[in-house]
Amino acid sequence: MNKQLLRATVAAAPATALILTFAAPSVPASASGASPVRAMAPAARLKCHASMTNSRPRDYTSTGVKVSTVPFAHIKTVAHYRTVTHPKYRTANAHGRRTVWYYISGATPGYRVVVDVYVSQHRRTGSCSTSFTPRR
Repeated sequence: MNKQLLRATVAAAPATALILTFAAPSVPASASGASPVRAMAPAARLKCHASMTNSRPRDYTSTGVKVSTVPFAHIKTVAHYRTVTHPKYRTANAHGRRTVWYYISGATPGYRVVVDVYVSQHRRTGSCSTSFTPRR
């Protein structure tokens, strides 16, 4: 064998081994039990359930948005009135519950007010909604 070819092969061997070491996975995906696609899947959505304490409140009374989620989650409620949008921010208690109160003052009677609820905790989010219809 040619001395120059032998030197080139020997000199290239460590570099080739290094490339193969980094290119090949140390444990095959089938042997580890988890596929690479599954490992990159987004986190599960947070539980969110909302209901009203009174879905037909009279003018100049209060109604509450009862929210159920995970303990200590951040809660944002947004009430969409006919002419204005009213957000409120709260935190769930240790049981994952919180009632967010809205005072009904001069809301359009008969107009359905949709309340969107957004919950978040540690980069996980969830959402739900409920509604109420003010009356005279």
